[in-house]
Amino acid sequence: MADPLYELLLPYFDKSTQARPVPQVRDNVTAKYLSRLSTLPLASLTTTEPQSLAQSSHSNLLSLQSLSARSNAALVASADHLSSLRSNLPKLAASAQQLRNDIPKLDEAAVGFSEKYSRSTENEVLDRRKKALLMARNVDRLSDILDLPTLLSSAISSSTAQGTTTTGNYASALDLYSHIKRLHLLYQNSELVSSIYKQTEEAMQEMTSSLISSLRSQNIKLAAGMRTIGWLRRVAPELDGSGIVNREGSLGALFLVCRLTTLVSMLSALDPLRDLADQETAIRLRDIKSGTISSTKDAWSHGQQTERYLKRYIEIFREQSFGIISMYRSIFPSAPDAMASDEMALKMKTLGLKSQPARQTNGMSQVQDPLNPLPSALATFPLHLVGLLSVTLRQYLPNVRDKSSRESLLTQVLYCAGSLGRLGGDFSLLLADLGVDDDSEDDNEEWAAVMKKHRILAGKLEKMASGIT
Repeated sequence: MADPLYELLLPYFDKSTQARPVPQVRDNVTAKYLSRLSTLPLASLTTTEPQSLAQSSHSNLLSLQSLSARSNAALVASADHLSSLRSNLPKLAASAQQLRNDIPKLDEAAVGFSEKYSRSTENEVLDRRKKALLMARNVDRLSDILDLPTLLSSAISSSTAQGTTTTGNYASALDLYSHIKRLHLLYQNSELVSSIYKQTEEAMQEMTSSLISSLRSQNIKLAAGMRTIGWLRRVAPELDGSGIVNREGSLGALFLVCRLTTLVSMLSALDPLRDLADQETAIRLRDIKSGTISSTKDAWSHGQQTERYLKRYIEIFREQSFGIISMYRSIFPSAPDAMASDEMALKMKTLGLKSQPARQTNGMSQVQDPLNPLPSALATFPLHLVGLLSVTLRQYLPNVRDKSSRESLLTQVLYCAGSLGRLGGDFSLLLADLGVDDDSEDDNEEWAAVMKKHRILAGKLEKMASGIT
């Protein structure tokens, strides 16, 4: 019945406006509404149905207004996009066509790139990239290696600034040096490691100079000296001896030279007193040349400044010479036979005799090098010290004409000789002719009296030390 009803209502549809098209019978909404109309009574078509339609129309209007308010921006944007769609679609088609034309070129470039940077073939650019990636992964290790020379220089500088009593920084510096040497042995072809090793060698030369300078300090102790020599053995192993007898190598001679330099510098501090003694020497020589020398030598008033100079000189000489030799023997303990032979040779030279060298037990070593075994550096060092003292005494002792002053000085010299005699360097017999005229019996008697008193006093001291009354 829907079709007849639709045909019945068709003449009443408003066809003049295009904004509201005529409903079609095949429309589901129209078909449902026509089916609903056929079920309604006739009275309701004129009473309730218009109100229902008006209410539905008003509700739909409110819904449309609310939707328009909520979706205004979206609707405007959709309208804009819809208006530009006509121009964008041709552009999209042109871009797609261009992409289709460029795909073969892209494929050729990709194939060329894969062939050029293939891992199966050697490529310089790829090798550089691999090295760059390897460096990026190991940047922390490289930074630590580059910091090694700076750390080494800092440790050496801090140890030098703090003095010879600091041991931790030098030990750390030597550990760093050993680590760098090991790296240099493992990676000899590396330019970076070679450059760092070169910087390290310069720093170690500075450390060697600092250690040698520390050996020239005045108040160096035995422990500090042993540590310094131990560090020098590690820093400069070429100075360490490899022989059986002469174990100290060049370090022993270096130690003695440094300590001798310290002794000479300490004695040079007495130059003001020495100048006064030189003035008294000039006066004495002038008196002798003019023949106005006093006949009573004990009453001669000259020589006081020379006495002060010699007392201080002998005191410094005794302390430093004993300390040098005793410290040397503690730092460089040689073989017993070699030390005995050195002491015997020194005593024989003191007496003016000659010693025969020990026979070689190993014939092969004698054939290989006739100069081995080399003598210890200490063999002739006491004679050099005694030579310094002898020259000073021969030059200035004749200025002292007071008998008691001369006896005091000679006794002091004998104590010095006895001090070195405990280390095998007794030089008392070499001092018999110091400042003494060959034709003067009084001077010989004076020397004999001083020796006698010294021996009596030494005997008493030995008895007291051994507990014999």
